[in-house]
Amino acid sequence: MPTKLYVGNLAYAVTNNDLEALFSQAGKVESAVVVTDKFSGQSKGFGFVEMTDPSEAAEAIKSFNDQDLKGRKIKVDEARPRERTFGGAGGGGGERRGGSGGKRW
Repeated sequence: MPTKLYVGNLAYAVTNNDLEALFSQAGKVESAVVVTDKFSGQSKGFGFVEMTDPSEAAEAIKSFNDQDLKGRKIKVDEARPRERTFGGAGGGGGERRGGSGGKRW
């Protein structure tokens, strides 16, 4: 099973190919993706790299964490599973009645 790595603090100029080239120095890369805004296409400053071998992924973390990539010190760590949220962004609930009105008897 591949190991997924989180790569943060990326310069906006970093591409998927840049990530793949860097991490392939540590081992076989299955995928390398810079996360972008769906409307503007601008990088969000982080991405994910999937590596085939867990020991190569551990080596990549050790080798590339706090290393310079295009003028920024990147942060590399094993990706954590996404937290699921139920019911949207959360908060609130109950009835919403505004400032005036409501039921009148």
